Amino acid sequence: MDKDRPIGVIDSGVGGLSVLRALQKTLPHERFLYLGDTARAPYGTRTREIITAFVAQMTDWLEQNHIKQLVAACNTITVLGTDVIRGGHPFPVIGMSKGTEPVLKSTRNKRIGLMATDFTVGTGAHRREIRAADPAVEVFGVGCTKFVPLIEGNRFGSPELQAAIGEYAAVLKAKEVDTVILGCTHYPFVRESLQEAFGPGVAIIDPAEATALQAKADLETRGLLRTEGQGGCTICFTGDVELGKLLAGRMLDLTTCEFRQVKL
Repeated sequence: MDKDRPIGVIDSGVGGLSVLRALQKTLPHERFLYLGDTARAPYGTRTREIITAFVAQMTDWLEQNHIKQLVAACNTITVLGTDVIRGGHPFPVIGMSKGTEPVLKSTRNKRIGLMATDFTVGTGAHRREIRAADPAVEVFGVGCTKFVPLIEGNRFGSPELQAAIGEYAAVLKAKEVDTVILGCTHYPFVRESLQEAFGPGVAIIDPAEATALQAKADLETRGLLRTEGQGGCTICFTGDVELGKLLAGRMLDLTTCEFRQVKL
């Protein structure tokens, strides 16, 4: 496989741009092809069967564009499993890290909160992995259903978003957690507001950096890591490109990005 092929990145919408930011920092010479299914977001309230069908359409499109690796920059997609996501395609799949190592290093009282979509919380995948590493840890999940539509709708600073942040934070504060995992890639868009809601005594963990390191390790193992040349990215949305570009400006240097609308 040619090392000059792009790395594919998929998400249900704009949340994966937070992961793309980490990927660009870790892999500055790589070219990225990002596909956000903004026309059909959010995924977190849909059935496994529907999500699987949507992901198959996305991976088919990316294979047509000759990617060398696929990063599933979405926890809801990741919990389908890498084999399901790959769907027989020749490229490897890097799923979102569950943040097990950093949260276990962070927690002092072994009470960890998980903020994610209903689908991700319902699978229990984060709880199983973390408790397998340390059975003494308790993991408390809260499905943050209101977040993705408000973030995708550019409702930052709105009373509705602030109320949702307060509502979900209160659930985990009542459990006396000292560490919170952002189990949806949209949530780093409101990380500062979440930190304010929890206060300085609670650590907030974004697994994007660990995911980027996994992607780099895979490329190194397969001899496909670009170590020189100009990096860049093409960002594709199935919905409103102008809104997507506006939201991308919160995460990325837009001078390195090209934007397109695609139909699946």
